[in-house]
Amino acid sequence: MAKRVIGNWKMFGRQVRNAELVAALLADPACDAGHVSLGVPTVYLGQVASLLSGRRTGLAAQDVSRFSADGAYTGEVSAAMLADCGCREVLLGHSERRQYFGEDDASLRLKVEAVYAAGLLPVVCVGESLSERAAGNHLAFVAAQIEGVRDVLSGRAQVCIAYEPVWAIGTGQVAGLDQIAEMHDAIREKVFDCSGKSCNISVLYGGSVKADNVDEIMTLPQVDGALVGGASLDAAQFRKICETAAK
Repeated sequence: MAKRVIGNWKMFGRQVRNAELVAALLADPACDAGHVSLGVPTVYLGQVASLLSGRRTGLAAQDVSRFSADGAYTGEVSAAMLADCGCREVLLGHSERRQYFGEDDASLRLKVEAVYAAGLLPVVCVGESLSERAAGNHLAFVAAQIEGVRDVLSGRAQVCIAYEPVWAIGTGQVAGLDQIAEMHDAIREKVFDCSGKSCNISVLYGGSVKADNVDEIMTLPQVDGALVGGASLDAAQFRKICETAAK
């Protein structure tokens, strides 16, 4: 069964470059597939939705407003709007959102609930810093992040968690296979504790996944897919990642 791949373009892209990149990706059947989604900046959702029209590749948003109802919230984009744009998933709680924008459990709970209510799949990002891992607190730290959204995960039929060790993002470092397996097992058990054993859970790895390390990462049975950052902007690398996930 193919593993899920979500490309996170972060704050990169221009219309011409977007069109070139999407065209290069769709030329590969492994990218034009239902288990692949592109997480693009909000301003380009309409453009990329049009480029993906009639294709199997999904569209993902990188964040959402904590306000679910329409209203006077200047600059905000609701989950219903993202659904209307054709999104399938929404990234939530990414380490960069937590670091630069003060994302906390309270706002994350509201966002997760809003995304589910709109019929979309929230991809909840969790992960520890180097100091937390060095202190041996990594498992407890990530468990606490999941506990922070327990009430909005409870009873859900489908849950998607992306594990992104903060110390491995943009640094070129990759967690060891044993470290990834340990954390993914712990995440799965914590989500089952929150949502019940009948929950369909996907745990993605998101720590500097690239073409040259994806093969060994995807061999782990604990890894259900990948959240890909910088490599998702490189057509050759992302195609290789999608091809590996499709095996």
